[in-house]
Amino acid sequence: MTNPVISPLPGARAGRDPSRAIKRGPRSMTPEAVAATQRERLHDALVHTVAERGYANARVSDICTAAGVTRPAFYALFAGKEDAFLDTYRHGTGVVLRLMDEAYAAAGDWRTGVRAALKVLLDVLASVPAFAAMAIVEIDAAGTLAREKRTELLSRFSRFFADAPPVPDGLVDTVVGGVYATIYGYVSTGRVAQLPDLLPMLSYFMTSPFVGRDAASAELLLPAVGERVVAPCATSDTDEVFH
Repeated sequence: MTNPVISPLPGARAGRDPSRAIKRGPRSMTPEAVAATQRERLHDALVHTVAERGYANARVSDICTAAGVTRPAFYALFAGKEDAFLDTYRHGTGVVLRLMDEAYAAAGDWRTGVRAALKVLLDVLASVPAFAAMAIVEIDAAGTLAREKRTELLSRFSRFFADAPPVPDGLVDTVVGGVYATIYGYVSTGRVAQLPDLLPMLSYFMTSPFVGRDAASAELLLPAVGERVVAPCATSDTDEVFH
């Protein structure tokens, strides 16, 4: 059985990516294909626009220009900027979680799996700094519903602790919150490229409440090296770190 193809992470490409130009003429795309392509381009454009300008200063017209999509086409897909942000966030975090799920499932035990999933998270965010800025930092400015979606997302990370040794209620949420706060601190201060370097320390933090400090200390001896995991379609064009 082959693994399902995972969609590109929003922000991994430019909104005006030439490979997604909408073809006209006798072999033109179906309306459904046009809408899907426009949605993808708007996802990418929103990520880059929000990362560069901030959510509050990102206008629908800016997003449309970056995507090469008209305002009427934008409003045919989204109710407004908030709706577009939430759709992009929902899709992008789904991509990240599927990549983490694959890494976790491929491991032979819980500790190896949770470290592998964490490595994917850190590497993928570092590979698309604009998405990290949009999804980790700018979501604070996107309104109450966006913050609720973030809370829902954090609760979904509990899946990576289902096979962990038992701990008191609430501890998993505390661990997940601590990891998220550390990532937020790095992204918000323009240190996205350094996220993969956090793997040993965060692995220790994640495992020590479950296996004890002495056993977890082995995580600190495992260097944050190895082949980097990059988001689907991420290129060198996404290497810029946004502040």
